[in-house]
Amino acid sequence: MSTSPAYQVIARKWRPQTFDDVVGQDHVVRTLRNAISRNRIAHAYLFVGPRGTGKTSTARIFAKALNCTGGPKADFDVNDPACLAIAEGSHLDVVEIDGASNNGVDQVRDLRETVRYAPAQGKFKIYIIDEVHMLSAAAFNALLKTLEEPPAHVKFVFATTDPQKVLPTIISRCQRFDLKPIPDDLIGLRLKSIAKEEKIKITDAAVACIARLADGGMRDAQSIFDQMISFCGGEIAEPDVLDVYGLVAAEKIADLAAALAAGDHRKLVAIVDECDAAGRDLVRLLIDLQAHVRLAVLDSIAQGGKSERLGGVAMSTEQLTRLLDGLREGEGSVKLGLAEKINFEVTLLKAVEASRSRAIDSLIKELTALADEPGAADSAGGSKKKP
Repeated sequence: MSTSPAYQVIARKWRPQTFDDVVGQDHVVRTLRNAISRNRIAHAYLFVGPRGTGKTSTARIFAKALNCTGGPKADFDVNDPACLAIAEGSHLDVVEIDGASNNGVDQVRDLRETVRYAPAQGKFKIYIIDEVHMLSAAAFNALLKTLEEPPAHVKFVFATTDPQKVLPTIISRCQRFDLKPIPDDLIGLRLKSIAKEEKIKITDAAVACIARLADGGMRDAQSIFDQMISFCGGEIAEPDVLDVYGLVAAEKIADLAAALAAGDHRKLVAIVDECDAAGRDLVRLLIDLQAHVRLAVLDSIAQGGKSERLGGVAMSTEQLTRLLDGLREGEGSVKLGLAEKINFEVTLLKAVEASRSRAIDSLIKELTALADEPGAADSAGGSKKKP
């Protein structure tokens, strides 16, 4: 009886296999490619960035480029036996270590013993340590000497989401690469290409919704997409994504922002009631609302101090900044408070009031400017003495 191949989730199936597959990290890819082509390969690298942005995937691709047949070369054959072995995790000279579960000094001492041995298959012995910030202080110190003077055949690649917890003495011995959150439009393009290959119909609005939900993480976006396929089957539309994840449609966010700008308390409360009744995530709504208002702030700066982006209401940069600050200040109470809906409504109402108040220094400037205008004293009912 034949057995069907095991199902592989999209995030693993579509994991980047070459430098060309890496999305949104051109600065990292370009530097690594140049290092390989010019034979300027450092002994230790540190990849820093949020989850799902390609740290471990880039580390594996770099390992393939170094240990491929006839390497090092950046444009390696993905079907090369050495590259396939690295992708499967069976290559003898590419060792992946999880820093969270192998964080003791004993494991690092074992590593120090093995680095002395020459590579068995490839040109280099490569150690990829994921979540390196989880190593204990003693483990870090045990690693220092090896990291400072490693054998010529050894390369270290560290990955972390929290560089503040990595000892400065470790960081100073590495070439550091900061991987950025991936822009929504690039996530959308990647999801569309995956959907095409997987023969899934998905609307542009649904793709934009998934990208917004992923917060710059490609792996998160692919996991959400996978779940939506399980929920919807072969066709995915925006309402499906909104229902599964409790998101609010972009149009509704724009309506809420317009009500904030206009100071329409009744409409504010009505929209919040509607979203709450539909089971929408109010914390997520607040985050999306902040992003919407931020675009208006940027627009007002570009337009010279005014923007009509929020429902056609003309607002100054100062008003928009105060509005955004009011929304940001209420984030903690909405996330952690017991009465989420009440806290959300209070946050919105406070933000409206904050946007309508004026900074005392800007008022003084305006009054000073008025007082300095010719004839200001006459218009105020005073009289100027003739010299």
